[in-house]
Amino acid sequence: MLPLSLLRTAVNHPMLVELKNGETYNGHLVSCDNWMNINLREVICTSRDGDRFWRMPECYIRGSTIKYLRIPDEVIDMVKEEVVQKSKGRGDFKGGRGAGQRGRGRGAFQPGGRGGGRGGGGGGGRGGGGGGPGNKPGKGRGN
Repeated sequence: MLPLSLLRTAVNHPMLVELKNGETYNGHLVSCDNWMNINLREVICTSRDGDRFWRMPECYIRGSTIKYLRIPDEVIDMVKEEVVQKSKGRGDFKGGRGAGQRGRGRGAFQPGGRGGGRGGGGGGGRGGGGGGPGNKPGKGRGN
């Protein structure tokens, strides 16, 4: 379960947000983005020492200022159910996207480690000193 998927599921649910400076915001989540910036509505803000309160119709909180979020248990249960549903829908899925052939540039895959490299014939490398027409094998850059 990823934090952003949890937060997206919590839209229209009440939550408590505590900031790094100690202030707390209680309200209903309207929206969030990939940086965890959030919009709340029907907000009650409490000062860090807890003796002052403000009521606001809505507010925006920058994600980097958030210390933690308190979300209802029902939202967590909803996310767990979504994860189970997604895993059932995939069936017998095995493996990922696949990496294809690895290597750098020219030439085909050569089993047994590195390719010819610079000099020494075989692979292109940088030096152009491979064993091609007009090149002497094993000379590298200084032909």
